[in-house]
Amino acid sequence: MIPVNEPLLDDRDMEYVTECIRTGWVSSAGKFLNEFEEKWANYCGRRYGIAVSNGTVALQLSVACIDIEPGDEIIMPTFTIISCPLAAIYNGGVPVLVDSDPYTWCMDVNQIEKKITPRTRAIMPVHIYGHPVDMDPILELAAKYGLVVIEDAAQVHGAEYLSSYNLEQQTWRRCGSFGTFSCFSFYANKLITTGEGGMLLTDDSDLAEKARSRRNLCFKSDRRYHHTEMGFNFRLTNLQAALGAAQTDRMKEIIVRKRFIAQEYTRRLKDIEVLQLPIEKPWARSVYWMYGVVLSEDTGMDVLEFSEKLKKRGVDTRPFFLGIHEQPVFRKQGLFSNEGYPVAERLARQGLYLPSGLALREEQLQEVCESIKSVLT
Repeated sequence: MIPVNEPLLDDRDMEYVTECIRTGWVSSAGKFLNEFEEKWANYCGRRYGIAVSNGTVALQLSVACIDIEPGDEIIMPTFTIISCPLAAIYNGGVPVLVDSDPYTWCMDVNQIEKKITPRTRAIMPVHIYGHPVDMDPILELAAKYGLVVIEDAAQVHGAEYLSSYNLEQQTWRRCGSFGTFSCFSFYANKLITTGEGGMLLTDDSDLAEKARSRRNLCFKSDRRYHHTEMGFNFRLTNLQAALGAAQTDRMKEIIVRKRFIAQEYTRRLKDIEVLQLPIEKPWARSVYWMYGVVLSEDTGMDVLEFSEKLKKRGVDTRPFFLGIHEQPVFRKQGLFSNEGYPVAERLARQGLYLPSGLALREEQLQEVCESIKSVLT
């Protein structure tokens, strides 16, 4: 079976991890934590990095640090992982949803303003499958209405966005450099992996200090077991950070590899008319975290049938996200009743992503493409 993702680790990863084991620094302190935070913040053009135990809690901690009031609203796409609405709900907030752009699959920025109310506190753009969200309109709305931006950059390590692309002064910026906070995941299938793990980035020194305190049970430096606020145990280990620090140094080759895989898929699949392939907007440099395809209804198949046929040929896949508004857990709570988002609903029923990991070999990629053609032609 060709796996959806297989990480590609090298000798330097082993060297750094071995040093942790040899020296005994395997828990939530050690030199690699500081090194990873500084390297990743610098790579993304940020001042401060706060490493945490996973990407979900990075979002949760970001929302906690802006001190929302019960009932405050956070606007986000419905086409995303459940971590995003959970970050709002666990902090007493209310997720407010918008649909997706049918081509980039990211949130439709043209739908945001009409969802803004007096209770709106933040916008949470989510870059999808390696392609950036159109950030300029979001930043303009945030400035106009005094809103916080929490950028979910879990899927776009190293991707870039052409800021101010409609103006003369254009600047390519890395995803993760926008907003009050930006959040990353370093799960096993990400471009950089620490197994589990995540990070918040910010340029605000006070927010960085607040996030560091709250990730560590709000311990005080002058009196360790004396607490004046409630925090979380969201710490990353030095052992995990060693992996992240080692991999950050080879981001350039990682991105080249991911873009090569995507280009090869596109070259081999572009003539299959019943497949919608990923695009790259002129203002975006995608890293194609996962190579997704959307199956035309003209085939008479939905994505479940398509994936089963591929699995029988030895190709593993994953379905696209089910829209947040269709998640049973939220329907039981009375959320999003009578809400419909047709683009996200179609993506959930007709979209899947193919084996896309860094360890994917060219002969495996060819086998995936041949299996797709045998199913569809």
